[in-house]
Amino acid sequence: MKNYKELEVWQKSKNFAVTVYRATEAFPRAELFGLSAQIRRAATSVPANIAEGWGRGSTREYIQFLLIARGSLMELETHLIVADELHYFKPGNVAGPFLEEIKGIGQMLNRLIQALRDR
Repeated sequence: MKNYKELEVWQKSKNFAVTVYRATEAFPRAELFGLSAQIRRAATSVPANIAEGWGRGSTREYIQFLLIARGSLMELETHLIVADELHYFKPGNVAGPFLEEIKGIGQMLNRLIQALRDR
């Protein structure tokens, strides 16, 4: 691969971050600097850490950044669960499909981490 943009996990997590950004537009205005901002930061942190890890000089550092990306993914999952329980999502834009996407991205990160550890 020539760069991180070719990684399917980066593409999926970047696209997911865009989707999450759009979904949070409907949140109450009072959440603009609260839960909405935290969700957006966690969502963009996943592909950003994949990219940053790619740019580091060693496999060990890359794995560390992938682990940070996985942590951000779990943070995002928690924020989305809270937002769903507060009924912040538009009808038809519920957290369920988001949680499935998180599961898939998490599995991809785990496989990449394991592949790098096995090298």
